[in-house]
Amino acid sequence: MKKQKILVTGGVGYIGSHTVVELQQNGYEVVIVDNLSNSQVNVLDKIMAITGIKPEFEQFDLADEALTSDFFKRHADLNGIIHFAAYKAVGESMEKPIEYYRNNVKSLINMVDGMKTHGIANLVFS
Repeated sequence: MKKQKILVTGGVGYIGSHTVVELQQNGYEVVIVDNLSNSQVNVLDKIMAITGIKPEFEQFDLADEALTSDFFKRHADLNGIIHFAAYKAVGESMEKPIEYYRNNVKSLINMVDGMKTHGIANLVFS
């Protein structure tokens, strides 16, 4: 039986990386997309040290429509998405509302478009 394949956006952040560990330890194949704006790529090595598996990783901004569309074309076999790639600092969001809108809303729209195009029905939005 083929492993279910899950996309974890923001997967090298604190919550995302812990989620990746749990998914891998429970038999899921994980693909991470992260732009590394609030995280570091060396977290992948830490995930591998815990699970023995280095998850597939792609670094790009989900707000980029073309890159997100290309990702979904290459990963049309996803069974679901856990979305942690969002900005969350209230004070900063007041100072930089356009950056927050671009990251939090535009990236979500691009993901939902990819899901719809490729028939991916399962999304956990956090």
